[in-house]
Amino acid sequence: MSDSENRTDGIEPKKEGGSVLNRMKSRKNPEPEGLTPITEAELLQQDSINPLDVLCLQSATETYLCKPEDNIYNIDFTRFKIRDMESGTVLFEIAKPPASEQEDDTDDENGEIDTSSGRFVRYQFTPAFLRLRTVGATVEFTVGDKPINNFRMIERHYFRERLLKSFDFDFGFCIPNSRNTCEHIYEFPQLSEDIIQEMVDSPYDTRSDSFYFVDSKLIMHNKADYAYNGGQ
Repeated sequence: MSDSENRTDGIEPKKEGGSVLNRMKSRKNPEPEGLTPITEAELLQQDSINPLDVLCLQSATETYLCKPEDNIYNIDFTRFKIRDMESGTVLFEIAKPPASEQEDDTDDENGEIDTSSGRFVRYQFTPAFLRLRTVGATVEFTVGDKPINNFRMIERHYFRERLLKSFDFDFGFCIPNSRNTCEHIYEFPQLSEDIIQEMVDSPYDTRSDSFYFVDSKLIMHNKADYAYNGGQ
């Protein structure tokens, strides 16, 4: 499968035992040329936000660009796993407990989730993570009783004010009341040893925004930050 291809078949209704795993690569050219920079404050003044808007951002956001209630499709991410594609080693994994078992605080060996909003994750990895070439991120999610057309995620990673990489994935169509599983394939940029050392020495200065769109309208916004000094 080429960089420009995304497989979105195999989505099926919720059922016991899970769903088909689809693997998706980012669009080949997620950063169109000639975009005019825009600020977070300017976007917050708009009635709606589209994919081109977030591609014009020059740094990670300080707040959220939409409200939780904008998720009118009741999309709920229930499981997340990160693995090294070359070795198959699982680097991080977490699952959302059933509603009846959810606690006020949820901790994982490598990550902490802000359960008050469910929209922020803090990761801690070892320096070796920055030298990986390809990582697979498996996500499982459910949707409510509305069909979802043109479901798309744009994820932008920054170190301080520098854009490291922008990823752009198409989920395609999701049928109502379905449980879906897909693996996003992240091909990481090769970083210089100087930048790697700076990132290791500056925990949580590396941040990301994940923007989710349906029919080109922003409906969800998740954030994360990263430290790469684990094991030291």
